[in-house]
Amino acid sequence: MKNILNHKTIWMTALAGILTASSCTKDFDEMNVSPNNPTAIGPQYLLPTGIETAIDRYWGHRTRFERINIDAAELYVQHLTRNIYSNEGDDYTVSPALVANNWKGFYNDSQLNFQRIIALSGEGSANPNSNYEGVALVMRTWVFSLLTDLYGAIPYNDAIKGTADAPIYTPKYDPMDVVYAGMLNDLKMANEKLVVGGPAVAGDIMYSGDILKWKKFANSLRLRLANRQAAKKPAESKAIMTEIVSDPKTFPIFTSNADNAQLNCTTVLPSNNEWNQVMKQDGRTDWNISKTLADKMNALDDSRITKYANPNKDGKYEGHPNGLPDAIATTYLATSSTIGDAFTKAEAPEVIMTFAELNFILAEAALDGEITGSAKTYFDAGIAASFAQYGLTPPASFITKLGAVTREKVLEQKWVALFGQGVEAWAEWRRTGFPVFPAVDPRAVLQNSGILPTRFPYPNSEYSLNAESVKAGEGLNGGPNDMKTKLWWAEK
Repeated sequence: MKNILNHKTIWMTALAGILTASSCTKDFDEMNVSPNNPTAIGPQYLLPTGIETAIDRYWGHRTRFERINIDAAELYVQHLTRNIYSNEGDDYTVSPALVANNWKGFYNDSQLNFQRIIALSGEGSANPNSNYEGVALVMRTWVFSLLTDLYGAIPYNDAIKGTADAPIYTPKYDPMDVVYAGMLNDLKMANEKLVVGGPAVAGDIMYSGDILKWKKFANSLRLRLANRQAAKKPAESKAIMTEIVSDPKTFPIFTSNADNAQLNCTTVLPSNNEWNQVMKQDGRTDWNISKTLADKMNALDDSRITKYANPNKDGKYEGHPNGLPDAIATTYLATSSTIGDAFTKAEAPEVIMTFAELNFILAEAALDGEITGSAKTYFDAGIAASFAQYGLTPPASFITKLGAVTREKVLEQKWVALFGQGVEAWAEWRRTGFPVFPAVDPRAVLQNSGILPTRFPYPNSEYSLNAESVKAGEGLNGGPNDMKTKLWWAEK
């Protein structure tokens, strides 16, 4: 459940502190310490803020020019399309404000909180707590994975050190392979630090202090990252995946949907789902289901579309093409399905990794010979888990139409299962080229030379505040600071 502060309680506590301080006159130093301006904030307060700001930003964000998912990634991967304002993502554009706000937001709102928790709870601190440290390492790594997968080379080893004893204000950029190596090491270390039955963790709004689930998330995320770099570092990735899969006692991973990493929202503002805020509370109706997604799901008799979308006036689940100019896109308002209530209701979860995704990762790894085991078994488990998320069972006709398991089918079904997680689906498409999207509608008007974006450009602020480092970052990416330069893990 998202964290909701009780402002009345805070005010009464502050008032009590003021009265207590006022009753003592022998120590003026104590009197002059404001109870409303604490010099230190404990991990139990930093953790919910870090988790909520990071996941809200990833999932959607309720503010325009912040919505990295529904104004960019979900459109690029053709889960969603727009019926108005097609120049906000659907035509392969991204506003400078969006890339700048998310760069700043992930670093300042998320990473600083997780870094402070690590400093406050790590070995040698005043109050060591390996479980706080482990949780913060997992979340810090997940956010770094977003940043590097969105932009390429990023400040990593020098990042978030502006308040260190030796502050770094112009952090150097690290290449993606170095960032990935660091993240994979940190996740292994997090698994070691997280001790079931160890010190308690308060303020955990994702897993309610269940350390075993945090260990499962750490190792499942490590599998995701190892799989993503597998084409570039095959031996290393195979070793990591084999280590985890062959020793579930030491390296537990997701075993059911109950382990899914997600922020469980509520009907109480501001803890509602971000899509609910934008599409229901704010009344925005700009988004519909993409024709690409609807056609694929309808062709396979995929009943998940009844959860992903709402039927149109004829009781059908239909979408319209991406990239259409507003004058054409608005003509589909009566026939194009809107986004399903399962994603727009206030209490809909904001999901960052699932048991279904994990099984598709393992299916791909099995097909590629990186782990032992049956690719079909993993594939079928991924399908079943994805349907079960919505209280569904795969129809017999769906299973029949899927046919034999291939890498393309695994990645295509992964794309379907990642509906709502456009940022992750976009990374997978850029890595593999799957699914293969249909030819662009001839009426579409696309920017970026008609090339589906391969990355976000660095924000202009970096060129004014950290020019030397960001220019070096461009070189590390091997191309200009545009949306056509392919990232390190791209296979094609």
